[in-house]
Amino acid sequence: MTSIEDQLVRIEDPADPRLTDYLDLTDMELRKRTEPERGLFIAEGDKVIQRAVQAGHPMRSMLLSDKWLPLMTPVLEATGATAFVGEPALLEQVTGFHVHRGALAAMARTPLPEAAEVLDGARRIVVLEGVNNHTNVGAIFRGAAALGMDAVLLAPDCADPLYRRSVRVSMGTVFAIPWTKLEPWPQALGLLEEHGYRRIALTPAADAVDLRELRLEKEQKAALFLGSEGEGLTPRAFAACDLKVRIPMAAGVDSLNVAAASAVACYALAL
Repeated sequence: MTSIEDQLVRIEDPADPRLTDYLDLTDMELRKRTEPERGLFIAEGDKVIQRAVQAGHPMRSMLLSDKWLPLMTPVLEATGATAFVGEPALLEQVTGFHVHRGALAAMARTPLPEAAEVLDGARRIVVLEGVNNHTNVGAIFRGAAALGMDAVLLAPDCADPLYRRSVRVSMGTVFAIPWTKLEPWPQALGLLEEHGYRRIALTPAADAVDLRELRLEKEQKAALFLGSEGEGLTPRAFAACDLKVRIPMAAGVDSLNVAAASAVACYALAL
Protein backbone atom coordinates (compact mmCIF):
# COMPACT_ATOMS: atom_id res chain seq x y z
CA MET A 1 0.00 0.00 0.00
CA THR A 2 1.34 3.43 -0.92
CA SER A 3 2.11 5.72 2.02
CA ILE A 4 2.14 9.49 2.08
CA GLU A 5 5.93 9.37 2.31
CA ASP A 6 6.03 8.01 -1.23
CA GLN A 7 4.44 11.26 -2.45
CA LEU A 8 6.89 13.58 -0.70
CA VAL A 9 9.93 15.08 -2.37
CA ARG A 10 12.36 17.01 -0.18
CA ILE A 11 13.77 20.02 -1.97
CA GLU A 12 17.03 21.77 -1.18
CA ASP A 13 17.65 23.81 -4.31
CA PRO A 14 15.31 26.69 -5.32
CA ALA A 15 16.48 26.20 -8.91
CA ASP A 16 15.21 22.61 -8.98
CA PRO A 17 13.56 22.31 -12.44
CA ARG A 18 10.67 20.35 -10.92
CA LEU A 19 9.52 23.58 -9.26
CA THR A 20 8.92 25.48 -12.50
CA ASP A 21 5.18 25.81 -11.82
CA TYR A 22 5.94 27.88 -8.72
CA LEU A 23 8.63 30.23 -9.99
CA ASP A 24 8.18 34.02 -9.81
CA LEU A 25 4.61 34.00 -8.52
CA THR A 26 4.83 37.72 -7.78
CA ASP A 27 5.60 38.57 -11.43
CA MET A 28 2.02 39.24 -12.43
CA GLU A 29 2.66 40.01 -16.10
CA LEU A 30 4.70 36.84 -16.52
CA ARG A 31 2.20 34.63 -14.71
CA LYS A 32 -0.80 36.13 -16.53
CA ARG A 33 0.79 35.01 -19.79
CA THR A 34 2.39 31.69 -18.87
CA GLU A 35 -0.28 30.11 -16.67
CA PRO A 36 -3.03 29.97 -19.33
CA GLU A 37 -0.44 28.94 -21.94
CA ARG A 38 0.62 26.00 -19.76
CA GLY A 39 -2.89 25.13 -18.66
CA LEU A 40 -2.35 25.65 -14.96
CA PHE A 41 -3.24 27.93 -12.08
CA ILE A 42 -2.03 28.26 -8.51
CA ALA A 43 -4.32 27.61 -5.55
CA GLU A 44 -3.17 29.08 -2.24
CA GLY A 45 -4.24 27.90 1.21
CA ASP A 46 -5.91 24.73 2.44
CA LYS A 47 -9.55 25.79 1.90
CA VAL A 48 -8.95 27.07 -1.62
CA ILE A 49 -6.97 23.97 -2.59
CA GLN A 50 -9.70 21.69 -1.26
CA ARG A 51 -12.37 23.61 -3.17
CA ALA A 52 -10.33 23.42 -6.38
CA VAL A 53 -9.99 19.66 -6.00
CA GLN A 54 -13.68 19.26 -5.20
CA ALA A 55 -14.51 21.23 -8.36
CA GLY A 56 -12.69 18.64 -10.43
CA HIS A 57 -9.37 20.34 -11.16
CA PRO A 58 -6.54 17.78 -11.26
CA MET A 59 -3.62 18.60 -8.98
CA ARG A 60 -0.23 18.73 -10.69
CA SER A 61 1.72 19.04 -7.43
CA MET A 62 1.85 20.81 -4.09
CA LEU A 63 4.51 23.02 -2.49
CA LEU A 64 4.60 23.37 1.29
CA SER A 65 6.70 23.35 4.44
CA ASP A 66 6.72 20.56 7.03
CA LYS A 67 4.56 22.62 9.37
CA TRP A 68 1.57 22.30 7.04
CA LEU A 69 2.01 18.70 6.00
CA PRO A 70 -0.39 17.19 8.58
CA LEU A 71 -3.19 19.53 7.47
CA MET A 72 -2.68 18.84 3.78
CA THR A 73 -2.06 15.09 4.02
CA PRO A 74 -5.75 14.15 3.42
CA VAL A 75 -5.79 16.17 0.18
CA LEU A 76 -2.52 14.63 -0.95
CA GLU A 77 -3.79 11.15 -0.21
CA ALA A 78 -7.00 11.84 -2.11
CA THR A 79 -5.22 13.19 -5.19
CA GLY A 80 -2.06 11.10 -5.21
CA ALA A 81 -0.12 14.21 -6.22
CA THR A 82 3.54 14.83 -5.49
CA ALA A 83 4.27 17.26 -2.66
CA PHE A 84 7.49 19.27 -2.75
CA VAL A 85 8.48 19.94 0.86
CA GLY A 86 11.08 22.48 1.93
CA GLU A 87 12.08 25.06 4.49
CA PRO A 88 10.05 28.32 4.50
CA ALA A 89 13.07 30.34 3.39
CA LEU A 90 13.57 28.08 0.39
CA LEU A 91 9.89 28.30 -0.54
CA GLU A 92 10.21 32.09 -0.46
CA GLN A 93 13.20 31.94 -2.80
CA VAL A 94 11.19 29.88 -5.26
CA THR A 95 7.94 31.85 -5.20
CA GLY A 96 9.14 35.35 -4.42
CA PHE A 97 7.03 35.77 -1.28
CA HIS A 98 6.56 34.30 2.19
CA VAL A 99 4.19 31.34 1.83
CA HIS A 100 2.13 31.86 4.97
CA ARG A 101 -1.20 30.32 3.94
CA GLY A 102 -0.17 26.74 4.44
CA ALA A 103 0.51 25.46 0.97
CA LEU A 104 0.47 26.16 -2.73
CA ALA A 105 -0.89 23.75 -5.30
CA ALA A 106 -0.35 23.79 -9.04
CA MET A 107 -3.73 22.83 -10.50
CA ALA A 108 -4.67 21.95 -14.05
CA ARG A 109 -7.19 24.12 -15.84
CA THR A 110 -10.19 22.37 -17.32
CA PRO A 111 -11.97 23.47 -20.51
CA LEU A 112 -14.45 26.29 -20.01
CA PRO A 113 -18.06 25.47 -20.84
CA GLU A 114 -19.89 27.08 -23.71
CA ALA A 115 -21.83 30.20 -22.73
CA ALA A 116 -25.13 28.63 -23.80
CA GLU A 117 -24.43 25.72 -21.46
CA VAL A 118 -23.85 28.10 -18.55
CA LEU A 119 -27.05 30.01 -19.32
CA ASP A 120 -29.23 26.91 -19.42
CA GLY A 121 -31.13 26.81 -16.15
CA ALA A 122 -29.61 30.06 -14.82
CA ARG A 123 -32.00 32.80 -13.66
CA ARG A 124 -29.76 35.56 -12.26
CA ILE A 125 -26.31 36.14 -13.75
CA VAL A 126 -23.51 38.71 -13.67
CA VAL A 127 -21.82 39.95 -16.84
CA LEU A 128 -18.42 41.66 -16.55
CA GLU A 129 -16.75 43.91 -19.11
CA GLY A 130 -13.32 45.46 -18.68
CA VAL A 131 -12.95 44.45 -15.02
CA ASN A 132 -9.22 43.86 -15.20
CA ASN A 133 -8.27 44.06 -11.53
CA HIS A 134 -7.81 40.58 -10.08
CA THR A 135 -8.88 41.63 -6.60
CA ASN A 136 -12.14 43.05 -7.92
CA VAL A 137 -12.85 39.95 -9.99
CA GLY A 138 -12.29 37.71 -6.96
CA ALA A 139 -14.50 39.88 -4.77
CA ILE A 140 -17.27 39.96 -7.40
CA PHE A 141 -17.24 36.17 -7.61
CA ARG A 142 -17.42 35.87 -3.84
CA GLY A 143 -20.37 38.25 -3.65
CA ALA A 144 -22.15 36.65 -6.59
CA ALA A 145 -21.83 33.19 -5.08
CA ALA A 146 -22.85 34.34 -1.60
CA LEU A 147 -25.89 36.28 -2.83
CA GLY A 148 -27.39 33.57 -4.98
CA MET A 149 -26.31 34.46 -8.50
CA ASP A 150 -26.33 31.46 -10.83
CA ALA A 151 -23.41 32.28 -13.11
CA VAL A 152 -20.81 34.84 -14.19
CA LEU A 153 -19.95 35.66 -17.80
CA LEU A 154 -16.81 37.62 -18.64
CA ALA A 155 -15.77 39.67 -21.64
CA PRO A 156 -12.33 38.66 -22.99
CA ASP A 157 -10.76 41.83 -21.52
CA CYS A 158 -11.50 40.87 -17.91
CA ALA A 159 -8.91 39.62 -15.44
CA ASP A 160 -8.46 35.88 -15.13
CA PRO A 161 -10.66 34.45 -12.34
CA LEU A 162 -8.09 31.66 -11.88
CA TYR A 163 -5.15 33.97 -11.27
CA ARG A 164 -3.83 33.37 -7.74
CA ARG A 165 -5.00 36.69 -6.31
CA SER A 166 -8.49 36.34 -7.80
CA VAL A 167 -8.86 32.83 -6.42
CA ARG A 168 -7.57 33.88 -2.99
CA VAL A 169 -9.84 36.93 -2.69
CA SER A 170 -12.81 34.87 -3.81
CA MET A 171 -12.04 32.31 -1.08
CA GLY A 172 -12.36 29.63 -3.73
CA THR A 173 -15.86 30.63 -4.81
CA VAL A 174 -14.59 30.80 -8.39
CA PHE A 175 -15.05 27.03 -8.16
CA ALA A 176 -18.53 27.28 -6.65
CA ILE A 177 -20.33 29.28 -9.33
CA PRO A 178 -20.44 28.46 -13.07
CA TRP A 179 -18.56 30.90 -15.28
CA THR A 180 -17.10 31.25 -18.72
CA LYS A 181 -15.90 33.83 -21.24
CA LEU A 182 -18.42 35.35 -23.60
CA GLU A 183 -16.85 35.40 -27.04
CA PRO A 184 -16.81 36.94 -29.55
CA TRP A 185 -17.49 40.20 -27.71
CA PRO A 186 -19.86 41.95 -28.02
CA GLN A 187 -21.59 39.85 -30.67
CA ALA A 188 -22.13 36.96 -28.24
CA LEU A 189 -24.26 39.20 -26.03
CA GLY A 190 -27.11 38.28 -28.35
CA LEU A 191 -27.24 34.97 -26.49
CA LEU A 192 -28.69 36.75 -23.47
CA GLU A 193 -31.63 38.06 -25.47
CA GLU A 194 -32.11 34.65 -27.06
CA HIS A 195 -32.29 33.07 -23.61
CA GLY A 196 -34.83 35.64 -22.41
CA TYR A 197 -32.71 37.73 -20.04
CA ARG A 198 -33.60 41.22 -18.91
CA ARG A 199 -30.28 42.96 -19.43
CA ILE A 200 -29.56 45.50 -16.69
CA ALA A 201 -26.63 47.92 -16.82
CA LEU A 202 -25.33 49.20 -13.49
CA THR A 203 -24.22 52.82 -13.87
CA PRO A 204 -24.01 56.02 -11.80
CA ALA A 205 -25.76 57.94 -14.61
CA ALA A 206 -28.40 60.36 -13.35
CA ASP A 207 -31.01 59.12 -15.81
CA ALA A 208 -30.77 55.53 -14.58
CA VAL A 209 -33.53 53.94 -12.50
CA ASP A 210 -32.96 53.89 -8.75
CA LEU A 211 -32.01 50.31 -7.84
CA ARG A 212 -34.51 50.45 -4.97
CA GLU A 213 -37.29 50.86 -7.51
CA LEU A 214 -36.28 47.86 -9.61
CA ARG A 215 -39.02 45.25 -9.69
CA LEU A 216 -38.50 41.86 -11.25
CA GLU A 217 -40.79 38.88 -11.30
CA LYS A 218 -39.35 36.04 -9.24
CA GLU A 219 -38.93 33.77 -12.26
CA GLN A 220 -37.79 36.50 -14.64
CA LYS A 221 -34.28 36.05 -15.94
CA ALA A 222 -31.95 38.98 -15.32
CA ALA A 223 -28.35 39.72 -16.32
CA LEU A 224 -26.49 42.39 -14.34
CA PHE A 225 -23.83 44.19 -16.39
CA LEU A 226 -20.80 45.70 -14.62
CA GLY A 227 -17.96 47.65 -16.22
CA SER A 228 -14.46 48.75 -15.34
CA GLU A 229 -13.46 51.11 -12.56
CA GLY A 230 -13.66 54.69 -13.77
CA GLU A 231 -14.83 54.13 -17.34
CA GLY A 232 -17.72 51.81 -16.58
CA LEU A 233 -19.48 49.96 -19.36
CA THR A 234 -18.65 50.73 -22.96
CA PRO A 235 -21.30 52.05 -25.38
CA ARG A 236 -21.48 48.65 -27.06
CA ALA A 237 -22.32 46.98 -23.73
CA PHE A 238 -24.93 49.63 -22.95
CA ALA A 239 -26.44 49.02 -26.38
CA ALA A 240 -27.00 45.38 -25.44
CA CYS A 241 -28.94 46.34 -22.30
CA ASP A 242 -32.58 47.28 -22.03
CA LEU A 243 -32.46 48.98 -18.63
CA LYS A 244 -30.03 51.18 -16.71
CA VAL A 245 -30.04 51.20 -12.90
CA ARG A 246 -28.02 53.12 -10.32
CA ILE A 247 -27.25 52.79 -6.64
CA PRO A 248 -28.23 56.09 -4.97
CA MET A 249 -25.27 57.82 -3.34
CA ALA A 250 -25.04 60.18 -0.37
CA ALA A 251 -22.45 62.42 1.30
CA GLY A 252 -21.04 63.60 -2.01
CA VAL A 253 -19.82 60.14 -3.02
CA ASP A 254 -20.21 59.59 -6.75
CA SER A 255 -19.93 55.79 -6.91
CA LEU A 256 -18.81 52.59 -5.20
CA ASN A 257 -15.93 50.31 -6.00
CA VAL A 258 -17.15 47.87 -8.65
CA ALA A 259 -16.95 44.89 -6.28
CA ALA A 260 -18.97 46.69 -3.60
CA ALA A 261 -21.48 47.89 -6.17
CA SER A 262 -21.78 44.35 -7.49
CA ALA A 263 -22.61 43.02 -4.03
CA VAL A 264 -25.31 45.65 -3.47
CA ALA A 265 -26.89 45.01 -6.87
CA CYS A 266 -26.68 41.22 -6.53
CA TYR A 267 -28.48 41.46 -3.21
CA ALA A 268 -31.23 43.54 -4.82
CA LEU A 269 -31.60 41.07 -7.69
CA ALA A 270 -31.74 38.13 -5.32
CA LEU A 271 -34.76 39.52 -3.42
